[in-house]
Amino acid sequence: MLETLAKIETIHVMELVRKTNSTYNQINRNLRILVEENVVMVKHYGRLKIIQLNRESEKTRLLLRALYLLDRPIPNSQNLVSMNKS
Repeated sequence: MLETLAKIETIHVMELVRKTNSTYNQINRNLRILVEENVVMVKHYGRLKIIQLNRESEKTRLLLRALYLLDRPIPNSQNLVSMNKS
């Protein structure tokens, strides 16, 4: 969900549900947590719920950095495997 939000400036909650292949309840549950932690901002326009990352939040920047690091391949992964066999 955070990866999707990082790529898009703002998004409607149902579009986020579709892009993450989740359910509304799953997204809503996670949004509540992220809003409480000031990672995500939610704006209501009538019945529309628009979501965006709070890029000014230190927590958001740390989470995005962690996702970036986790997505990268481990350098010299062959060496790590051979070291574990010894």
